[in-house]
Amino acid sequence: MESPICKRSVVINGHKTSVSLEEPFWHEMKLLAGKENKPISEIIASIDQAREGNLSSAIRLFVLDRCRQMRDTAQMA
Repeated sequence: MESPICKRSVVINGHKTSVSLEEPFWHEMKLLAGKENKPISEIIASIDQAREGNLSSAIRLFVLDRCRQMRDTAQMA
């Protein structure tokens, strides 16, 4: 299964930057943003503030964590 990297520009705290992620991660970010009724850039800004390493890696870990939380919540229902 091939997932090419997609580079997108986002504005974080007034500064434009580019973020490179595989398309499935962008797709999940879009879904999460919709569920939280927030723009993707706002979610990425909060990830950026809390991260310790690379922003792209921090976003991937955030998406993984949220997907796990949703899975666990669905299993409890």
